Order: sequence, then C-alpha cells, then structure tokens
Amino acid sequence: MEGIEMAENRIKAYYEKEVVPALVKKFNYKNVNMVPKLVKITINSGLGDVKDNSKSVQLAQEELKLIAGQKPVLTAAKKSVANFKIREGMSVGMKVTLRGTRMYEFFDKFVSIALPRVRDFRGVSTKSFDGRGNYSMGVKEQLIFPEISYDQVEKIRGFDLCFTTTANTDEEARELLRLLGMPFATK
Repeated sequence: MEGIEMAENRIKAYYEKEVVPALVKKFNYKNVNMVPKLVKITINSGLGDVKDNSKSVQLAQEELKLIAGQKPVLTAAKKSVANFKIREGMSVGMKVTLRGTRMYEFFDKFVSIALPRVRDFRGVSTKSFDGRGNYSMGVKEQLIFPEISYDQVEKIRGFDLCFTTTANTDEEARELLRLLGMPFATK
C-alpha cells in the first residue's frame, strides 16, 4: 500500500509545489483557488461483440477493473436497434469515473508507463479539447497497460478517456495537463 500512496503523493505534491506556482505566474491568477485542477478521469468502453458472446462482458469488465483499479459500471442500451441486434436494456458498454487518489494514480500510470508503450508514439493530439477545459482521447488497445497480460486477452479493445478539469479555457487546461506530464505532440 505504501507504493500506491507514494504515486498519489508524487503527482499531487508535484501539482501543489510546481504546477500551481507556474500556472499563477503564467495566467496571473489573483487567488490560488482560481488555479485549474484535475477533477476526474472518466474511462468509457463500448462492447460491440456482446450480442455474440455474453461471456466477453465479464472478461472486458475484469480487464477494465485491472486497468482502472475500480469496478466498472455497465451501461445499457436506451433503445432497441434491429440492425445491430441490440435490445433495450442490453449491456452495450461500461464506464469508470476516477476521483482523488485513484485518479492521480491512474494519471501517473497512464502518462509514465502506458503512453510510452504505444507503438510509433509521437505525443497526444492538442486538438481534443472541448472548449470548456476538458480533454478527451482514445486508446486503441488495452495492452499498453502493464496489468494486462497479452496471453490472456480474448479480444483487443479500445476505450475513451476524458480528463475533466476546472479550467475555464482550453489554453489553461492544456497548460495544466502539460505541466502534469501529458506528452502533447509538437507541431
């Protein structure tokens, strides 16, 4: 358990000691509470193959649980779609919302371990901000995380990540994430 607390303390302490003063200096905030911070990280994954194999829901859920460190919630279809063989109420995806210690732990693992394992990685896009200071990106395969064993993977699945911040503008959020260690691509 000490290793987990150290990882949380490392990113959080770095945010408080290095990132906050840098952001105050760059954006001239009048109050420390105006400085943007990371609020939550949401992980979403679609389950397109569940209509063919119901056992894959449990396997996918277990993989996401290993990656996030928290049990994912299944999301159900709101409408029936005959072309996709989906009925209302069927499990079609899953999501995890990380806050606090788990959020910092996941961010640290994602930035320092998982992203460098991506093939031909040249940085993440700077164009995925939503205009309100939140950043979204997709991950093509779960194999970049060290918890996932290649031999036990049934199917390669991707998922979406959304980094929610308290920043008012994309520029502030980009600077916050950059200072926390997000490797944005250089143009």
